[in-house]
Amino acid sequence: MKIQKKNDLRQKRRWRIRKKVTGTADRPRLSVYFSNKHIYAQAIDDSEGKTLVFVSTMGKDLREQNLKANLDGASALGKSFGEKAKDAGIKQVVFDRNGRRYHGCVKTFADAAREAGLDF
Repeated sequence: MKIQKKNDLRQKRRWRIRKKVTGTADRPRLSVYFSNKHIYAQAIDDSEGKTLVFVSTMGKDLREQNLKANLDGASALGKSFGEKAKDAGIKQVVFDRNGRRYHGCVKTFADAAREAGLDF
């Protein structure tokens, strides 16, 4: 019961954020998700419903680094995402923290993506 209530509250936070945050072709939505083991990040154009850039700790280029869903993994993935987004021609994004508080791993990921050249 307690876990279900926690998940329901997180889903409500997601919906509240998604009402305000939408991505376009020139400024896509940067959605970041942290599971217990891995981190997933993608730039989404909500007007067409397409993913423009996707990076995860399970990707071919990051798998050998053996990254986890912690501060070090968030920093490395943020840099990798920023570089991949710049290669795809994305300079500005709207940040979707996916119902999580903006501190810890989420903040580290965002700072690393900013250092790599993304503007948000």
